Amino acid sequence: MNKQKDIGSSQKKAGEKKSRYVKLKFKVFLRTLGMIVLAFCIIFALYRRFWFGRVGDWIVLFLQKVFHLDYFDARNIYQYGMRENMVLIIFLAVLVCFLLLFWFSLSWFTRYFNEIDEGLEKLIQGEDKEIVLSQEMEPMEQKLNVLRQTLERRELEAKLAEERKNNLVMYLAHDIRTPLTSVIGYLSLLEEAPDMPSEQKAKYVHITLEKANRLEKLINEFFEITRYNIQQIVLEKEQIDLYYMLLQMVEEFYPLLSQKGNQAVLHGDEDVTVYGDPIKLARVFNNILKNAVAYSYDNTEIHIFVDKMQSGNVRIKFQNQGKTIPKEKLSSIFEKFYRMDEARTSNTGGAGLGLAIAKEIVTLHGGEITAESEDEQVIFVVELPPGGVRL
Repeated sequence: MNKQKDIGSSQKKAGEKKSRYVKLKFKVFLRTLGMIVLAFCIIFALYRRFWFGRVGDWIVLFLQKVFHLDYFDARNIYQYGMRENMVLIIFLAVLVCFLLLFWFSLSWFTRYFNEIDEGLEKLIQGEDKEIVLSQEMEPMEQKLNVLRQTLERRELEAKLAEERKNNLVMYLAHDIRTPLTSVIGYLSLLEEAPDMPSEQKAKYVHITLEKANRLEKLINEFFEITRYNIQQIVLEKEQIDLYYMLLQMVEEFYPLLSQKGNQAVLHGDEDVTVYGDPIKLARVFNNILKNAVAYSYDNTEIHIFVDKMQSGNVRIKFQNQGKTIPKEKLSSIFEKFYRMDEARTSNTGGAGLGLAIAKEIVTLHGGEITAESEDEQVIFVVELPPGGVRL
């Protein structure tokens, strides 16, 4: 069934490609037909104008002088050699005339290539002007303009990502100085006062450990940025017991959840499976769950729903209670190096890569990840095909 659909789709696309340049094909046909008719008219006019006149006498005279023939021999050669093959001679004359006309008309046809070349040059130069071609080249004009818009969008996205990365590095570098200064300060106090009371020493050691942990987290974020720039995600797929994977993840998150009085509740059938990379998909769900824990209100539940859809796809939904994410920020939440403003001033914000990486992994599996937020509810939905995309 799928093969028939693919064949039908391929035939439809082939038909669309054939019909794209109908105007150009028709114009080339009319031009060629016009040149054939013009060539015939020219030769016919020359024949009517000159051949019935003195051309025959000129040919006979030419044969007499050049080949030293008498009049009757030269006339017989002309009579049987040329007049008897007049149709062939006229055909050859029309053909030569047509080829000459076609040669001079090539400049008309090559102008289309010149227009395409100019359009490509605009793309290379990065001009933001719309590319305009002849009416017959409208399909090519549309493609070039789509390509121009795609390149502009990608360039803008790259600039925004680079700007976010630079800002993030600046924030992280600034944030690193604070815990580092505290660690050095408290360690200096401990070194300078070896006879410090045990209670005060324990307090300083505890603060130093907290600052060191914070410092480690910031340094890990630096590594995350570098690793994202050099990594290439490769999938190693196998059949996955999805319910068991999520159940195991909920148990691993228990210590982190209990710190804020939160609880993760898993809903769904236990026999749900997908074909995918277990390590990469675990990273997707880990990033989403970590995000839910970080931004959930205290003493609330995080619900995870696993469902089989009528289409055969598997849907995993993460729902938590937290501050509503504005729509303008929600649309950028999967962009790399994007962090919510409040994340910059708290310990919840990471490098802004978790959700971007999650989206890449889900897309590689042939799935889709979306987010929505309203009425202090935040929902992330991952939809995966049961068999994934077998690469």
